[in-house]
Amino acid sequence: MKLIKLGLATILTSGALFAGTFTVDKSHSNVGFKVKHLMISNVVGKFDMFSGTIEYDEKTKTLQSISGKVEVKSINTANEKRDNHLKADDFFAAQKYPYITFESTKVENDEVIGKFTLRGVTKEVKFELENNGTIIDHRGNTKVGLSLYGKINRKDYGVSYNKVLEAGGVAVGDTIRLTIDLEGLLKK
Repeated sequence: MKLIKLGLATILTSGALFAGTFTVDKSHSNVGFKVKHLMISNVVGKFDMFSGTIEYDEKTKTLQSISGKVEVKSINTANEKRDNHLKADDFFAAQKYPYITFESTKVENDEVIGKFTLRGVTKEVKFELENNGTIIDHRGNTKVGLSLYGKINRKDYGVSYNKVLEAGGVAVGDTIRLTIDLEGLLKK
């Protein structure tokens, strides 16, 4: 019986033995967001500076874990005045909290669950996972492609700035939709 248990444990954990470590390729990746503005449209933006690591098992074509770090000061909504306001204490407080981080704690089927930290507050967040698999590029490098889709409530992280509109409603929605497209390069 002990031999059977040992064999099962070996089979269940052997996937980790084939996992490779991939570094996020910033030039082929995107960390973006979308939020309601004036209750009628969406403002979209992204962060230009970020890094991350992906543990991916090529043999079983499964994500094992993922972690990432975003530099808040690199926010880009294509509007400098708005970007500067978003970096201020009303929103991200970039001077005091220079990074947004994510560390997966569980990958199951098409979901990634982990610790998302913004403005010094850490909450569990769930992302839908689109696993695009691996490929060998034209230079012989192994690449992996993943997309993550999730949402957070900005007030959960202490971002409560808003303006009430005369016609009713508010200037900025509470729900932030996150879209993260990653291409990772296998470390050799």
